[in-house]
Amino acid sequence: MKILIIAPHPDDEVLGCGGTIAKYAGKGCEVYLCIVTKGYTPDWTKEFLKNRPKEIERSNIILGIKKTYFLDYPTVKLDTIPQKELNDSIAQVVNEVQPEVIYIPHRGDVNKDHRLVFDAAIVAVRPQPGSPIKKVLCYETLSETEWGAPFVENVFIPNVYVDISETLEIKLKAMSEYKSELKKFPHPRSLEAISALAEARGVSAGVKAAEAFILVREIWI
Repeated sequence: MKILIIAPHPDDEVLGCGGTIAKYAGKGCEVYLCIVTKGYTPDWTKEFLKNRPKEIERSNIILGIKKTYFLDYPTVKLDTIPQKELNDSIAQVVNEVQPEVIYIPHRGDVNKDHRLVFDAAIVAVRPQPGSPIKKVLCYETLSETEWGAPFVENVFIPNVYVDISETLEIKLKAMSEYKSELKKFPHPRSLEAISALAEARGVSAGVKAAEAFILVREIWI
């Protein structure tokens, strides 16, 4: 099985799907990652930008990601990119990978990059004759999903849970490689908060730890 994760920013894939990635990569599935944006000077230091690819690579190795695609759009400036261009760029990756399962960010996240990537991904994965995509899910991203405005259209209401009891430690190890992103508890991007959310989602599913998703579409054959 081929799985594709669409991540607006590096580390979103770990926060939202890290345990799931490790679980299915460990079962022999091919897991691909598409990172949509990257940082730039002067908003980020040259040292940060130099170390960023190393963080991504080390994290990918830990999770078992087969290949990562970089679209290299400017972080927090996706609203300056024509929507059609973003749609086409993501669609190109989808067409190359030909995934059966795809994970995309939640539409209600506070970061506008996440919302724009969701909109583009929904276009890229629309059901067409011959498409291999059988399942589309939205993931939650700590410090983005729970910080969204508390309106009905933004609420993350999961209806799919993946048991990551055996891969939570791998997720935490992969996140630890993003040293530039880790914060001290009780910040949501702390290892303690990541563990706490996994345990809370696990309780909802009757397991020790889980990642939660919203099913957008599933096609049975």
